[in-house]
Amino acid sequence: MKGQLLNNEKLAKYTSWRVGGCADRLYIPFDRTDLIEFVSSLPATEPLFWIGLGSNLLIRDGGIRGTVINTKGRLKAMYRTEDGLVYVEAGVPCAHVARFCAEQGLVGAEFLAGIPGTMGGALKMNAGAFGGETWSLVKQVDMLNAHGEVVVRTPQDFVVSYRSVQGADGEWFLSALLQLPEGDTVASQQKIKGLLEKRNQSQPTNQPSCGSVFKNPEGDYAARLIEQTGLKGYCIGGACVSEKHANFIVNTGNATAANIEELISYVKTKVNEQHGVLLLTEVCMVGESDD
Repeated sequence: MKGQLLNNEKLAKYTSWRVGGCADRLYIPFDRTDLIEFVSSLPATEPLFWIGLGSNLLIRDGGIRGTVINTKGRLKAMYRTEDGLVYVEAGVPCAHVARFCAEQGLVGAEFLAGIPGTMGGALKMNAGAFGGETWSLVKQVDMLNAHGEVVVRTPQDFVVSYRSVQGADGEWFLSALLQLPEGDTVASQQKIKGLLEKRNQSQPTNQPSCGSVFKNPEGDYAARLIEQTGLKGYCIGGACVSEKHANFIVNTGNATAANIEELISYVKTKVNEQHGVLLLTEVCMVGESDD
């Protein structure tokens, strides 16, 4: 294997919240081929968990049993195919995809500039921002199963909805082919610039967070409900509801994953008590508690 295998590796430095316990094993693949070979060498029963930029993710303080695969800076191939599609591997940051598509004169991917994760994570949860959603662009995906086999799938193989993608259990996203209409490069780049300015003005981009914590209820906004409940600035330990955007929970420096999870639960309870709305989490919470 050309990649790097680390034992009992602390995961806090791999997540945007900067919290989380250790992984039994962490594998950083050299490239797509190396990753396939590594997964092929594992028992099919080995628990696998994938991390990209570690956003939209809360790893509990007890860490993750099994093997964690980190694609950040690794599965990073991206190019225009001969038939005009965009090939993107799972480790490419969404912001890079937005800029590349604009440079190629392709429009419709600008919203990806506002997603602080990788393409793999965006595919897994149908990530969206500023009115756009990932799977509206997808023509085809390559999946990797526990036997190290690559399976080609189309959107019809999945049940895709708001911040949810179901189907292909026991498989993980390797890459995608995106299909976008042609348009004006300059206009697309200006749109990206405007979206990033809006994001920086409205979100706490200078503090460790995971992105949006809760899904927006139909016809409403989670941030509005949380703010109306008077929870902006509310803290448990080092975890606080952001003063800048109520749907963000920030690590003020010494938060634990348990602090964050407790605050998420508190916000859900209080919003439900005052507004009768049960907020659903957008963030993925994994691993074991540190009992």
